[in-house]
Amino acid sequence: MITNFVFLSLLSYACVVLNAAFGPRTFSIDYSHDCFLKDGMPFQYISGSVHYFRIPRVYWKDRLLKMYMSGLNAVQVYVPWNFHETEQGVYNFAGDRDLEHFLYLANETGLFVILRPGPYICAEWEMGGLPAWLLQKPSIMVRTADPDYLQAVNDWLAVLLPKVKPWLYSNGGNILSVQVENEYGSYFACDYNYMRHLRALFRYFLGDDTVLFTTDGNTNREMTCGTLQGLYATIDFGTDTNASVAFDRQRRFEPRGPLVNSEFYTGWLDHWGEKHAHVDTEKVSSMLGEMLSMGANVNMYMFEGGTNFGYWNGADCDTRYRSVVTSYDYNAPLSEAGDPTDKLLAIREVIKKFRDVPLGPMPPAMPKFAYGFVTMKKVSPTNLLYLSCFQYYGYMLYRTKLPRMVPDPTPLISPLNGIHDRAYISINGVYQGFLERDTQLVMNVTGQEGDQMDILVENMGRVNFGSKINDFKARLNYSHLQILYTQASGLVSNLILGRDVLTDWQIYSLDIDGTIASGWPHSEVAQHHPGTISKSSDGPTFYMGTLEARGFAWDTFLKLKGWTKGQVWINGVNLGRYWPQRGPQQTLYVPGPLLSSSQPNNITVLELEGAPVDTRILFLDRPQLDSITKRS
Repeated sequence: MITNFVFLSLLSYACVVLNAAFGPRTFSIDYSHDCFLKDGMPFQYISGSVHYFRIPRVYWKDRLLKMYMSGLNAVQVYVPWNFHETEQGVYNFAGDRDLEHFLYLANETGLFVILRPGPYICAEWEMGGLPAWLLQKPSIMVRTADPDYLQAVNDWLAVLLPKVKPWLYSNGGNILSVQVENEYGSYFACDYNYMRHLRALFRYFLGDDTVLFTTDGNTNREMTCGTLQGLYATIDFGTDTNASVAFDRQRRFEPRGPLVNSEFYTGWLDHWGEKHAHVDTEKVSSMLGEMLSMGANVNMYMFEGGTNFGYWNGADCDTRYRSVVTSYDYNAPLSEAGDPTDKLLAIREVIKKFRDVPLGPMPPAMPKFAYGFVTMKKVSPTNLLYLSCFQYYGYMLYRTKLPRMVPDPTPLISPLNGIHDRAYISINGVYQGFLERDTQLVMNVTGQEGDQMDILVENMGRVNFGSKINDFKARLNYSHLQILYTQASGLVSNLILGRDVLTDWQIYSLDIDGTIASGWPHSEVAQHHPGTISKSSDGPTFYMGTLEARGFAWDTFLKLKGWTKGQVWINGVNLGRYWPQRGPQQTLYVPGPLLSSSQPNNITVLELEGAPVDTRILFLDRPQLDSITKRS
């Protein structure tokens, strides 16, 4: 019989043997041999970016498995602050926001993780991932050492980073390295004190042995302002760049250590009114092979783009405001719906030359179905939707009276480009037209003194990149109560009608999503309020219909041919914006898990300008993302 002492001695000896055989789990930089070391051995990662916040949770495993079967050994992922802390101090990591479950699935699949937790991420995401509630302090300077901003960052990272720490590779998880901030060299501030503060925070929560890095664009200015001692400097570039020249630039800032392209662009983003982005497959595969042959570590941005559901798309504002489309397909190796493409197969063939690719077939595309036409019926416009005091996304209604008679067409002017971002104007419920940020600042109206003017203002996404990310959606100086309403969308300066400055506004923040999620207009759950947005089929008008999924709920694509611009909800879930009259995107991706195969599926459409005579909508089995029609 073995005594407890002998048993414990044998167990202790076994642990020593195992530790000697496998050693502690480590990931580090070998500056002598210009490579990463994993458990003391040279390591090269081949990674792809995927965003859990742009993909339904039930599809995470499918996407990760397809990445693994493509030959990748790592996945790179952002963490959008505003997705998890939409309201200050209220944190949400459940459901589609369950970051730790995503990390678990990646680990279970056999993929390491390159984590990019911000606090700023860009990603063509609303305000670059920064929460809109930061703008409640108008003077705040985000991405700097501004004390108010730093306090908010401190509070957020004190919640996020302890969740991340157990997933570090050294702690038995799969996170190899962690990025601090994101492409900071592209920001005008160049505030090294801010970066030092972040470095100290990350070290405090994640420890001194964690590999921390920065990523910046391929210019001297970006690399100068975005890098900091103690953070490993990496670079990003696409197929229009000479790889050797780009890596020479990285070498100026990191003379020794691994070569790393943290964002190798497999495609590009789309803006409304511009051509669908396309990056040649042969160029992508050729440059990937070139970089891997140099021993470089490469992350492909994106490997799957996904979808900007709801109001989460960002915008650019370099020369003018340009909103990012709902689809984030990105012309990536996996399509918006997660389908393997020719680009993925070409990349897989390249990777085979450098490492063993898992045996077995590539998981197939999810089944698609063309459900056909659904007729939409106009909803009685006698209900003003629920109001909300705390709303940062969506729509706001501004209401006032005409100060005098205007029998002849009279200019309604946004003199200081004060519409953020698009406004739909009605007089006594009759639609007059729209004003749009940077592009249409004047329109004519007529009416009688005392007529009711309604202006429904749409937030089309806060700027996600550059010096204008403090993208206020309303800043009119009225009562304190009204200021509470001014974060969703709206006016940042006064409007002028002829010679009169319009005043005495009533301001309503419309909780459209909450109202529809509660069952309206398909049930009588929603409360009724007096008021109207539009009396005709022109201007902001709601439509409803139902889809029968015929015994199975598969992915599908919704096309609104002849419709102008608006928003779609299915079973209370906001699919995003449509704008076929501007393009290039013509269809909205509808994930199968949103549909019921046994119950009618409720469809709600908010058409903002004008529906066609034929109010049918069409469900197809394939997307259409590349059709420019006309500018409206």
